Amino acid sequence: MIDVKNILSKCDHTLLGQAATWAQIKKICDEGMQYKTASVCIPPSYVKQAKEYVGEKLAICTVIGFPNGYNTTAVKVFETKDAIANGADEIDMVINIGKLRQGLDDEVCEEIRAIKAACGDKILKVIIETCLLSEDEKVRMCKIVTNAGADYIKTSTGFSTAGATLEDVKLMRANVGEKVLVKAAGGISGLEDAQNFLDNGASRLGTSRVVKAVQGIEGKGY
Repeated sequence: MIDVKNILSKCDHTLLGQAATWAQIKKICDEGMQYKTASVCIPPSYVKQAKEYVGEKLAICTVIGFPNGYNTTAVKVFETKDAIANGADEIDMVINIGKLRQGLDDEVCEEIRAIKAACGDKILKVIIETCLLSEDEKVRMCKIVTNAGADYIKTSTGFSTAGATLEDVKLMRANVGEKVLVKAAGGISGLEDAQNFLDNGASRLGTSRVVKAVQGIEGKGY
């Protein structure tokens, strides 16, 4: 059974397009507050303005090393500190995918640890871009994220060749530590799809379509 309010409470209502304007960011902030989403996930350049706008009514999430992940660790740490100074409540970082594929797991882990340290008590989600990884690499990332002390492992940026799949969410849920949660993002098509991801192990969803779906059914009694 689809629990609309619960789904909304697990959504990071997202707008990360390169051409996003403040008017569009303000609109998703208004929607996030209205529908009580978990957060809005927005570009770093809008974090300060958005936080001043929403205050404590809504969590502000932003992205680091996005969408490619190949920035240096120093740059990602600086981005993280800057975002938090501007009011970010949650950080979604992209791993260095090339280093993982080279087998440099320790370096990937140390980078996540450095960013988690920069986050302090703020939530850190680690985007692994599942569509570019083998099953073995996904499992290794589950161990790395757990060992690095991050709060979430996240499937996708939504900017690569594919987004979240139920199979990947199940795989990640089965291989991360007990304290690590799973975020599914990229391609979530609506309420039924969102419910399926939650039922299969996701604790957070990155999407713009859930709020749109709810707006579409409001006239039908929601």
